[in-house]
Amino acid sequence: MEIRIYRNKRNNRELTYVLMLSRHEEKYVFVRHKLRETWELPAGRIEKGETPYEAACRELYEETGAVKYHLQYLFDYSVTIEGETGYGRFYQATILKIGPLPNSEIAEIKLTKNIPEHLTYKRVQPRLIKEALNPDYSRIIPISPDGYRDD
Repeated sequence: MEIRIYRNKRNNRELTYVLMLSRHEEKYVFVRHKLRETWELPAGRIEKGETPYEAACRELYEETGAVKYHLQYLFDYSVTIEGETGYGRFYQATILKIGPLPNSEIAEIKLTKNIPEHLTYKRVQPRLIKEALNPDYSRIIPISPDGYRDD
């Protein structure tokens, strides 16, 4: 398996996934799929006709119930497994308000000061989280004046 980080945005047509390292009230937000016992970042596929940003907004709401947040691009990445490469876009989300969890594949959300030990994608997500927590990205935390999503 190979993971690559791209500091410049890739062509949107290459991208399949979006992931968000999300925080609410100074805690990380992780989600648990109804069919799994492990934790993962809010994430999902980019649907036909969506931009990566629109997909990230949709997934953040569907998987966490976030209704007010700031979403910021961090980097693009690729994961190659057995010769197959998939590309994704990684965002940072500062969630200001969480509403009820929509009816979806997510069973629950977890707010935690630490990264959970039992991650669903334990070979990929720790590497992407480590990159997102890199001090080079510390300039990306500001909240927009109205505190709502924007890019």
